[in-house]
Amino acid sequence: MTFLYRLIAAVFVVMTPFRALSQMTIQGTIFDAKTKEPLAGVTVSSDDHKTGTVTDANGRFSFQTATEKLLISAVGFQSQELEPSEKPLHIALEPAVENLQTIVITANREAQKRTEAPVAISRLSPTLIDETKPTLLSDLINKTPGVVMLNYNNEQHGMGIRQPFGTNAYFLYLEDGLPIRPMGVFNHNALIEMNIFTISSVEVVKGPASSLYGPEAVGGAINFITQRPTAVPTFRVGIQGDQWHYGRIQYGGGGMLTKKLGVYAGGFFARQRNGWQTRSDYDKVSFNGRAEYAFTGRTRLTGTFSYNDYYSQTGGSVDSIAFYNRQYTSTSDFTYRKVKAIRSRLTLDHQWKNGSESFVTAFYRDNSIGQNPSYGIRWTSGATKATGQINVNAFTSYGLVAQHSQRLPFWSSRLLAGLVVDESPTTYNAYQIDLEARLRPDKKSVEQYKLVQERPDLQLADYSADVHNSAVYAQLDLNPLPALRISLGGRFDRMAFDYDNYLDKSTGRKDYSRFTPKIGLTYDLGHDRGLYANYSQGFSPPVLTSVFTKRVNVQPGDPLFYYNLQPAYFNNYEVGGWASFLNRKVYVDVAFYQMDGRNELLNIRLPDNSTDYQSAGQTLHRGVEYSLTYRPSSQWFFRFGGTNSVHRFVDFALSNRASDALKNVNGFDMPQAPRWVANTELTYKPRWAKGFRISAEWQRISSWYQNQVNTVSYNDRGAFGGRGISVVNLRAGYALKRFEVFANLMNATNELYATSATRGNNATDRTTYTPAAPRTLVGGIQYNFSKQ
Repeated sequence: MTFLYRLIAAVFVVMTPFRALSQMTIQGTIFDAKTKEPLAGVTVSSDDHKTGTVTDANGRFSFQTATEKLLISAVGFQSQELEPSEKPLHIALEPAVENLQTIVITANREAQKRTEAPVAISRLSPTLIDETKPTLLSDLINKTPGVVMLNYNNEQHGMGIRQPFGTNAYFLYLEDGLPIRPMGVFNHNALIEMNIFTISSVEVVKGPASSLYGPEAVGGAINFITQRPTAVPTFRVGIQGDQWHYGRIQYGGGGMLTKKLGVYAGGFFARQRNGWQTRSDYDKVSFNGRAEYAFTGRTRLTGTFSYNDYYSQTGGSVDSIAFYNRQYTSTSDFTYRKVKAIRSRLTLDHQWKNGSESFVTAFYRDNSIGQNPSYGIRWTSGATKATGQINVNAFTSYGLVAQHSQRLPFWSSRLLAGLVVDESPTTYNAYQIDLEARLRPDKKSVEQYKLVQERPDLQLADYSADVHNSAVYAQLDLNPLPALRISLGGRFDRMAFDYDNYLDKSTGRKDYSRFTPKIGLTYDLGHDRGLYANYSQGFSPPVLTSVFTKRVNVQPGDPLFYYNLQPAYFNNYEVGGWASFLNRKVYVDVAFYQMDGRNELLNIRLPDNSTDYQSAGQTLHRGVEYSLTYRPSSQWFFRFGGTNSVHRFVDFALSNRASDALKNVNGFDMPQAPRWVANTELTYKPRWAKGFRISAEWQRISSWYQNQVNTVSYNDRGAFGGRGISVVNLRAGYALKRFEVFANLMNATNELYATSATRGNNATDRTTYTPAAPRTLVGGIQYNFSKQ
């Protein structure tokens, strides 16, 4: 019997490993622990790496293996090891430490590693967005190195990316890769039409992105990536507000209704009453919905719908007396802006077995902006009368985008090609209003405007146009050497519109077209270090409202409208690199660029505050952008980013009249073009207080010239003595189980500063200021539910 027992024991010992390593089917879903969105392309393998798979577009995987450990890895996320199970697994991956090796979409229209993209691109992660708890998009965008988003209050804004900051039509705004407006119908306040609460991440491409996205992507493109249906049921609801009577109720939730169908919906209701600035009440309703249906693991249908309804009083700018006395009064009690915007799309995408991808998207837009804008007021120094305007711009869009990327059998290459068709009928009407001006005692500025009469009989613009936008684009990516990646791309755009100008009773057709090329390369030096270089072109046709607005102070022989405006184009040259140090605790990203503008659409400020357009300007935009992140431990995180730049007139005529003393501003700095912009932040998450965070942010914008003739600067002192804008923001939050409370102290030192200070070129002109908010305490509470 002893021999028998020993034999059985030996057999058991021998057979045990074979039993433990028997084949089993492993299946499950992998999702982002922060957003709960499913993660595609995650590698799941056995511990010996002999068997494995990657997750599909819905975050799902299934394969057979015999292993004691599963290894889970994905770029931008912390790796995991776990024991296999025959039961379906639900695996949440934690985002990795902020670094360069993340996945971006905008640079290439498809997911790729950041270090493979030969462009300057920044990504604002879901973690950063969530911890910022932004009231305004500018709270987020200004964290991007080299970018300034101006807050004109009540979500109104300007932008500056490799350009002077302001309202020029050189920036393209995208939602999930689709422009939110058609080419030629730009509005600098277009981001009013976005839903801030359903943004999952933001990607900012700096420099021309016209070879993929088309005109207006000259200074850069900002892609707002919205929340996908979550892999597990989620729901969040919260409120936030400040001491200036701003309040917002926000909500969002989603999940998988079936194994194939997932949904997500979210939005907010915002309201402002009796704020720090008079004439600043506003209301906004915003909603986004998204549904995804997976026919298979490779084929998916996505439908989205967004709705934004906005109405705001507009206080506008103030004169120096009101500004420096902190009298945040409005010079008008009749100005307003109202916006309604609907967007929807339906996308069918398919991933082929060889790694190629295809999609086709049909989209629809319906948009209307009506306003009595403060910027439309025209007043000549010393006059007791002035004029303004009421205008309405509306368009409807029907369009299609189709794209295919093909993996090629040599040099790990890929060819991407696509086409865009966009039909957008648009209308615009503007008429004059008569105003009285109550002057200050020195008669050099206006204390109050009064609306005397609306004058629909005095039309300033009245046209309809059928805008026809079409484009084809292609890009070839090659890896001729393991460390070298080359990207060759180009796009041909054609913008045409058939118009009826009801003021001069003319009809006609305008046509603009251009091919914009791009060539870029990246070289991997190893050890998380690399270099890149690119050449690209940008292209921007005139905005329709510029073409069809009646000129003021028309001289004999001058045309009444701006029919002769030409498209602007830009040549961009760029080199950069990235590196990590101290065992990936420090990351540095640097880009040097020069962008030469030709036929740039520039304006001259006339004495009555109107503008005269010229598309004959030559400009120079040159700078260095940089970012540094440092995480010495899980408790501390530091980031710093900024740009040093020069934006200069090369050849720009102010006047051709012999009597004018100053005929050009060649060699002058462009107005609203600071030499230095920076944003830095230090965050602390103590181990001894799990769920608690605190951070301090410093926003720095150096002084800038207010006018084209460089006679006056905005160089007031801010926090720490910095001239221009120097502002400190403090943020704190605490999450306990499903509840989260937070507080943001914006402009903590209560600095008096202006987000815009501009002046005309004449000696009698005076500066107008757009005041920024005084110290503001934003607080809120949010309930977050997710099924584990």
